[in-house]
Amino acid sequence: MPICCQRVEMSDEIALLTADVFETAGALRRLGERTAHTEGLTQARWQVLSVVSETPLTVPQAARRLGVSRQNVQRVANDLVTLKHAVYETNPDHRGSPLLALSAHGREALSKLTARAETVNSTLAQALPQDGAATARALLRQLLTELDRLEGQDGRQSDSES
Repeated sequence: MPICCQRVEMSDEIALLTADVFETAGALRRLGERTAHTEGLTQARWQVLSVVSETPLTVPQAARRLGVSRQNVQRVANDLVTLKHAVYETNPDHRGSPLLALSAHGREALSKLTARAETVNSTLAQALPQDGAATARALLRQLLTELDRLEGQDGRQSDSES
């Protein structure tokens, strides 16, 4: 087969892969919403709880880690504080940008959600070939590396920027 035809077929495969990734992301978001709902949360709230679970972060830091807008994370963070799942702590490095941290109530909810997600993930893993998830992840990481190269940047900002 001529090289030009092979490139078209690969291009078509990338387009189909992109469509599959979007469809998979949508299905995973719906599953995440159902899982989060079991603890009275949304997936957005679950993601923010998770991103600050290791160490308190400012809202801009959390937004960068999640790849979403600061305003979106600010709204969700305020909701979590109102629900007593999180608290704002003084930031010794920046008085105007407090740190968001889990409360005991938030840590308990996150622990329950994590356990529920592990059960769901185990069920999903059993439906795939033994190395299927690892192989898919490796391919997606390669694709992300190439996308980052095409963008001319690494696509991620330093966490130290607040």
